[in-house]
Amino acid sequence: MTLKGKHIVLGITGSIAAFKAASLTRLFIKAGAEVQIIMTPSGKEFITPVTMSALTGKPVVSEFFTANDGTWHSHVDLGLWADAMVVAPATASTLGKMANGIADNMLITTYMSMKAPVFIAPAMDLDMFAHPSTGRNLDLLRSYGNHIIEPASGELASHLIGKGRMEEPEKIMTYIEDFFSKQESLSKKKILITAGPTYEKIDPVRFIGNYSSGKMGLSLAEECAARGAEVILVCGPVNLQVNHPNIKRIDVESADEMFEATINEFPACDAAILCAAVADYKPRQKAAEKIKRTSENLAIELVANKDIAATLGKIKTNKQTLIGFALETNNEEENALNKIEKKNLDYIVLNSLNNAGAGFKYDTNKITIIARNGNKINFDLKSKKEVASDIIDNTLDNVSI
Repeated sequence: MTLKGKHIVLGITGSIAAFKAASLTRLFIKAGAEVQIIMTPSGKEFITPVTMSALTGKPVVSEFFTANDGTWHSHVDLGLWADAMVVAPATASTLGKMANGIADNMLITTYMSMKAPVFIAPAMDLDMFAHPSTGRNLDLLRSYGNHIIEPASGELASHLIGKGRMEEPEKIMTYIEDFFSKQESLSKKKILITAGPTYEKIDPVRFIGNYSSGKMGLSLAEECAARGAEVILVCGPVNLQVNHPNIKRIDVESADEMFEATINEFPACDAAILCAAVADYKPRQKAAEKIKRTSENLAIELVANKDIAATLGKIKTNKQTLIGFALETNNEEENALNKIEKKNLDYIVLNSLNNAGAGFKYDTNKITIIARNGNKINFDLKSKKEVASDIIDNTLDNVSI
């Protein structure tokens, strides 16, 4: 069982959906987990601490300290103890407090001390869920790395029909089991990832470059590492950091430096994901000193850089997987399919600058994954963290195309 021996903190807030927390607790315990309940004061109005304590065999935590003897409940200790925190149901009020750091109850202070992944299952009426503030708070929580388990549509406590019902306990359970299963899905695998731009020097102070931020490549590195892979990240000049201990970062600047690093590392890897925006051309000559402005035009002769994807495609074995990226502005799918064939890729991730919110600099992306056999999957606009998960799910893990 994927939850055997796991420590789960289950947060319950003041929603009619709190009754579902009892079933969710039973599912966690049946799967072998140890559960600690934290309830907000209003949560106790919907389901009693006695009920939840009977299910878990543990006292329910609600206040910062026990009134009769002053026993302190350490949110820090709970944050270190847990393998996961699940907030189900999460009201609009609690979402706002979590998103904005309003630590006025035990649940929020525990959340803010949490070292483990956090899963949030919203529950509220349809108009509250549709309110812009709720959407903003959910976006903020996603940006912090939280996992949002979207509510379902159906009849609500108001007897209206719409989106806002907390997802059913069985589906929440499956979501969390899948998360823990993925943590080991790439164990013993070594993945090479390229990320960011390259800079091709014109003189000591100028270069040819592009707008790549490296966000997509670094999200892929974090996702692969979180699934147990050893990651070699060859990274162009970006201002982002990765923190996972499974990631070995090699910083480069030019396309030539990226080429050398990837060629050296690829033979020992099981797969490569070529996410970097590598310059196709570089100046034939780099001036030794800063080029001074004159009244005449300046011509810079460009020569082609070595093609990293094509070179790896030539040397890859049938035990290696090669995934490329295509950022296009026209004839998107046709160009992507040609790239698969020319460079001997197994998959290509296509994104277009014609899609709002996709491409360079954004925190979001909208992609199509195309397999060598022509099968494809289109995805909606998502955060780059979610896009990274989609890419790994449909290429290296649980392949569905």
